[in-house]
Amino acid sequence: MSVFRETTDTKNNKWIDARFDLKDAAAGRKMYEKEHVAGAVFWDLEKDMSNMTAHEGRHPMPTDEQVTQLIQKSGLKQSDSIVIYDQGGAPYAARAWWLLKYAGFEQISISNKGFDALKQQGILVSTELPAIQVTETVLEFNYEIFADQAYVKKVINGDELGVLVDARSAERYAGLNEPIDPVAGRIPGARNLDWAQFVSGSEFQLSEDFSHIVQQHEPTVVYCGSGVTAAALYAIMSEKGYDQLKLYMGSFSDWITDAENVVEFDRGEHPEAADDQTKALLAKLIEEGFSGEMLMKKFEYEKSLLEEK
Repeated sequence: MSVFRETTDTKNNKWIDARFDLKDAAAGRKMYEKEHVAGAVFWDLEKDMSNMTAHEGRHPMPTDEQVTQLIQKSGLKQSDSIVIYDQGGAPYAARAWWLLKYAGFEQISISNKGFDALKQQGILVSTELPAIQVTETVLEFNYEIFADQAYVKKVINGDELGVLVDARSAERYAGLNEPIDPVAGRIPGARNLDWAQFVSGSEFQLSEDFSHIVQQHEPTVVYCGSGVTAAALYAIMSEKGYDQLKLYMGSFSDWITDAENVVEFDRGEHPEAADDQTKALLAKLIEEGFSGEMLMKKFEYEKSLLEEK
């Protein structure tokens, strides 16, 4: 079944509204309550599709129990044909699609049209909340498509076959600009494939070939900042026949929670030490044997501790 689909059929499909705005966490629910595809249930990125009480990144993976409860209260069954939409050209429907895939669902797809475009095409819309019959669906989780920090370390160390693909912008990948996370850079050895290059207006364009970055059947772990836009890249790669994919849900924001984890970035060979205190710190780290990327990582971490005092 194709990952991306164009349909306005509300009779034979169940619909999920996954609209969200990272700058306004309440916006998605407000949009849904104002108007939505008739019969659609609403999945909130942070309240439904993340476990915000966990500490594995900014949008942590929900527990299996949470996923089960979400699916049951949404009235979903494995036999359902499910279509997920957001505002179009966004990663939130892909996050919901991946969670359903993780939960063992097969008849699932992402609408390549956002809500406004679906409405223009004449899809049935409503302002009324749907009456949902709770199910007792038993899930068989597909753990093979999920990666955690421990698995990523195995890939880096060569204990697992695979490559890492960073779905963020080239600037964030290089560590030249980091607007969100406290540490800039990338997971060591990662390749860059910016998910946003596949967005045109409010739709995904899937014609581009990126086999020069990663091969179709190459074991691949996809990540981003917090596992949201990486889900969109995962979906795009799946649509193009990539079948050895895992999603590192914690992503870079989880990777940097461990101060011992190395971070790569495109900068000079050594960090600058502008004053006597930081010069002494740099000299101490070099004397202790740190060099290269590890030196820069340790330097930034130790310097941040000094600044907090």
